[in-house]
Amino acid sequence: MSSKLTDNRYTRFIKDFSNQQKYIKWLMHYTKPYIPKLTFMMLLSIFGTFASIWTTIITQKIIDGASGGKTLVDYIILYVVVVVASEVVSVLSSLMGVMVNEKFSFGIRKQVYDKILDTKWAEISKYHTGDLMTRLTSDTNSIADGIANTIPTIIILIVQLFATFFTLLSYNAALAFFALIFAPFAVLASAFLGRKLKYLTVKVQESESRYRSFINESLSNILIIKTFCDEKYSSKRLKQLREERFGWVLKKTKVGLVASTTMSMTFQIGYLVAFVWGIYCISKGEITYGTMTVFLTLVNRVQAPIISLANYVPKVIAILASAGRVMEIQNLEAEERTCTEIIPENVGLRINNLSFGYTDEMVIDEADLSINPGEFVAIVGESGIGKTTLVRLIMSFVTKVSGNIEFYDNYRSESANAGSREFISYVPQGNTLFSGTIASCVRMGNRDASDEEVIDALKAACAYDFIKELPDGIETVIGERGHGLSEGQAQRVSIARALVRKAPFLILDEATSSLDEKTELKVLQSIREYKPSPTCLLITHRRSVLNYCDREIKLENKKILEEELNI
Repeated sequence: MSSKLTDNRYTRFIKDFSNQQKYIKWLMHYTKPYIPKLTFMMLLSIFGTFASIWTTIITQKIIDGASGGKTLVDYIILYVVVVVASEVVSVLSSLMGVMVNEKFSFGIRKQVYDKILDTKWAEISKYHTGDLMTRLTSDTNSIADGIANTIPTIIILIVQLFATFFTLLSYNAALAFFALIFAPFAVLASAFLGRKLKYLTVKVQESESRYRSFINESLSNILIIKTFCDEKYSSKRLKQLREERFGWVLKKTKVGLVASTTMSMTFQIGYLVAFVWGIYCISKGEITYGTMTVFLTLVNRVQAPIISLANYVPKVIAILASAGRVMEIQNLEAEERTCTEIIPENVGLRINNLSFGYTDEMVIDEADLSINPGEFVAIVGESGIGKTTLVRLIMSFVTKVSGNIEFYDNYRSESANAGSREFISYVPQGNTLFSGTIASCVRMGNRDASDEEVIDALKAACAYDFIKELPDGIETVIGERGHGLSEGQAQRVSIARALVRKAPFLILDEATSSLDEKTELKVLQSIREYKPSPTCLLITHRRSVLNYCDREIKLENKKILEEELNI
C-alpha cells in the first residue's frame, strides 16, 4: 500500500467518529471480565484522594491551633494514621494494577494470536511477520496499559477534581471558580491537538512495524545477507528505519509537549490569580494563615487533575489507535471449518472443473483430477506452473474461484475445508522445523505419540540411523529451522513429523529435494510400505521417483493431464 493511500485511510480513521465508537465498544467488551478488580482498584485510589483532602484539612487545623498556642495531639495522630493508610492503599493499588495489566495484556494477546491461527492463510499472509508482532506486543500493551491504568486513572482524576473543587467551594466560592476559569481554553486546545496526535500515534506504530519487520526478516535470512556481502547495506537500512521512526516519535512528542505545556501554562495563570486573591484576603483579615494553606493546596489539587487529564490525552489516543490496529486483525475472515465425517482411512480425492488465480489471470483453469484411496500420484512440471498452488487449494489454504474439491472414503464425501486437515499430513517445501528436541519436532505431527511411535516414524523417514548417533538421540536439542542438522537431515525429520500423524492422505511438496537420489528412493519405498499406508500426492521435479508412483500428473497450460505408469 502506498504512503498516500495509507495517509488517506488514517485521515478517514481520524474523522470517522463511528469508528471511535466501535473501538470504545470493543474495549468495553474486553474489559468486562476485569471490571470488579478495576473497580476495587479505583476505590482504593479514590480513598487516597479523600485521604489527601483530609490531610490538607488536618494540616489547616494543626497550623491554626499552633498559631493560637494549642497543642493538638489528636490531630497529629490522625494525620499520621491517614498518611500511613494512604501509603498502604497506594502499594495495594499498584500491585493490583500490575497484575491486572499483565492478565489483561495476555488475554488480548492470546485472543489476537488465536485469531491469527484461525484466519485464512491467504489473508493473514498479506501481513508481514514484524507487523503482526508489533500488533501482538506494542498495540496490545498499549491497550492493556490503557484499560488497567490510563482509564481508571482518568476516572480517579475526575473524582479527585470534583471532590477537591467542592471542598474548595465550601471555603471560598470565588477562589474555586478562579481555579477553573481557564479550563475551557485548555480543553479546546487539547481537542484541537488530539486529532494530530492520533494520526502521529498511528504513524509511530506503522514505523515500528517496518522497523521490526526488517529486523525479523534480516535475522531470518542472515545467511543470504552474508552470501551477497550485504552487511553494510542492511546496517544502513536499519539506521534509516530507526531515523524514520525517530522522526515520527519526535513529531508526536512535540505535539504532546505543546498540548501539555499549553494546559500547564493556562492553569498556572489560574493558580496565580488564586494566590493573589488569597494574599488579598489575608491582608484584609478575612482568612487565617491555615486557611490560606488550604486554599493554595486545594487550588493546586483542583488544577492538577485537569493538567493530568490533558497529559493523558495522548495515551487515550494511543489506546484507540492500537484498538483499531488490533481490530483490523480480528475482523479478518476466519477459515471455513466443519467437523469432518470422513473415516480416517482409505481416503481419496476428486477435483471437478477447478479454476483459480491470485489475480484475474488464472493459474489453474477448469482442471479435473481423481486420486483413488491408496494411490501414489506424482505431480510434475516446470517451476511456477501451479503445482504448489494446487496443493494450497487441496489444503484449503486458499479458496477456489470456481469448481469443487472433495475428499471421500468408502461411505461418504465432503467438500475440502480447513477441517479436512484433520486427516491430511503435509511436508511443505523448505526447512520448517521448530526449535526444541528432535522428539518434540516430530510430535508436532501427533502430540500424543509415544517414543516408540516417534522412532518408527524416524525410521520410515530414514532419519533414525543418524539421530541415534547423536549424544542425546531423539532428545537432542536443535535450533530454529533445524540448526544443528544438515538440510537433508532436517528434511527427513520433517517427513517423520508427517508420518507420525498416521494420516490417510499425505502430501509431499518437494519433500525429498535435499536428499541424494539413493536416499530419496529409499525414503519413498519406506513410505509406500508404511502402515497404515496413506494415499500420497507427491510434487517433484525428479523423474526418477516416478518408478514408485502409480500415476503421473502433469500441469500444462493451466490444465491437469494424466498419464498411467507401470511400476
